[in-house]
Amino acid sequence: MEAREKIKIAIAGKGGVGKTTIAGTLARLFARAGHSVIAVDADPAMNLKFALGIKENPAPISELKDLIFERTNAYAGAGIYKLNPKVDDIITRYGAKGPDDVTLLVMGTIEKGGTGCTCPENAFLRSLLRHVLFKENTVIMDMEAGIEHLGRGTAKGVDLMLTVVEPGMRSVETVGRIKKLGEDIGINNIAAVINKVTDSEMVKKIETELEEMNIPLLEIIPYEQALIKADMESKAPLDVGGEAEAVEHIKRLKEKILGY
Repeated sequence: MEAREKIKIAIAGKGGVGKTTIAGTLARLFARAGHSVIAVDADPAMNLKFALGIKENPAPISELKDLIFERTNAYAGAGIYKLNPKVDDIITRYGAKGPDDVTLLVMGTIEKGGTGCTCPENAFLRSLLRHVLFKENTVIMDMEAGIEHLGRGTAKGVDLMLTVVEPGMRSVETVGRIKKLGEDIGINNIAAVINKVTDSEMVKKIETELEEMNIPLLEIIPYEQALIKADMESKAPLDVGGEAEAVEHIKRLKEKILGY
């Protein structure tokens, strides 16, 4: 991947691997490098704000029921709705500006089972993601492992699916599932980062597994107590003071992504 002024990255991995920390830190590092950055929180946990240094989330888009039903013409409840509703004002109206001028957009969750049709919500969120991905911005998306918000239409705008792995084979298995899900919707540019590393022998095992899955490894990030402390205090890694070793590795990851 050639260096560019904008890049679209979806970051996924098993819960607890540190993908949100990496996503938020990357977003601010790209912003500090002169990129206009939109950080999209598409994980149901909705914790990206902490990694960005933002105190409160903006309104989750999925909770804007009246707006969604109005824009999709879904009030009648007849199962007919717009697949491409108007979304071009959503970032301005519902995005939150944070440190380093990063814009945070929170997608929210979609209720399932016994709550009626969720199709208008899905149509709205996917239209919004397509709009975000094709804007003249760098986009960092913090995804859940199932990459539920992505579809074939949105996948076309993703430059890189970055999978985060921690020492442990369950995490590796999750990456394998993410790779298949990504390929199923047309994302073929997939790479990995190993996070929270304390054991070099385990790293070797994971590297072997990734190689067998044909997933390039971009960076190895060490376990860092300062980042754990930042997480416990709901602070961004870039705001805890000092130069944490893990942050230096994330800086290297940013440069490798640009050259990948």
